[in-house]
Amino acid sequence: MLFTDSARPVPMSTGTGGSGRAHSLEPTAGRRCHDAVAPLHSCVYFAPEQQDELAALGLERGPMVYYAGRAAPLGMVDAGTVTATFYNFDHEHVRRYIPAAWRIATPEAVLEARLRVADRTLRRLLGAEALASKEMAEAAELALRAAKAGRREARPLYSANADLPVPDEPHLALWHAATLLREHRGDGHLAALMVADLPGLEALVLHNATGRAPTSAVFMQTRGWSAEEWAAAGGRLRERGLLDEAGDLTGAGAALRGEVEALTDRLDAAPYDHLGPAATARLTELAGAFTASLRAAGAFPAAVFGKG
Repeated sequence: MLFTDSARPVPMSTGTGGSGRAHSLEPTAGRRCHDAVAPLHSCVYFAPEQQDELAALGLERGPMVYYAGRAAPLGMVDAGTVTATFYNFDHEHVRRYIPAAWRIATPEAVLEARLRVADRTLRRLLGAEALASKEMAEAAELALRAAKAGRREARPLYSANADLPVPDEPHLALWHAATLLREHRGDGHLAALMVADLPGLEALVLHNATGRAPTSAVFMQTRGWSAEEWAAAGGRLRERGLLDEAGDLTGAGAALRGEVEALTDRLDAAPYDHLGPAATARLTELAGAFTASLRAAGAFPAAVFGKG
């Protein structure tokens, strides 16, 4: 069992399934699997347990909790490292909380608290029966198999998380693997955004225009951008022909987003090539069912998402 040794980090591979060749996957199969798995990680950001556990360490509720919780695998890094790896956060906003957070709680203490957050959150949202199910154990096994095949090169958040030990309990092993898969795709996505010449704020505004992202108010509050900066970024996107006057995606904007996602798919292929088509489809099915339960339990508040 991959989650039986809590002292062992996930091993890395070349991303070819150990056979020297990649499996033939449908181009968006990995994206669909990621979209099913990633909410099992990201649900903690909307959970009161995260604020409570990290505030109990003395951290300030809100942005400091988020920055410390996500950056802790990197160690006692400075604000510049967090801004660089998180990509779409205002640097001055980051500097208000990092490195001050490390003078309150060490990264090691935050990492221990993160696991308590994941445990409490998943227990509350999914229930004890789901956590003890054979489906949970199977999903953890498959997700860890995928996660171990990620590429470390130019992926700081993935690589830092990959050095952490695998938790013993299946639901925590799944949360750990979901974290790895989420950060692996995220690190690659940042490279794709840079190729598309989309700085962090412009990327947020363009994403918000789809109506499937957090609201502009949430983005500005959590990432430290002002309304004036948000409006100016929208103006730059209109000048590029990516948004229309109403703030909606133009054809060119939708096409650019499609190109970014397609490049992200290619950069994120290794974990799912390693699993192969059948196991990737099975992980998508299993994780999708758990994610559907999270959504039904209110893990992602509807008021937080939407255009504008």
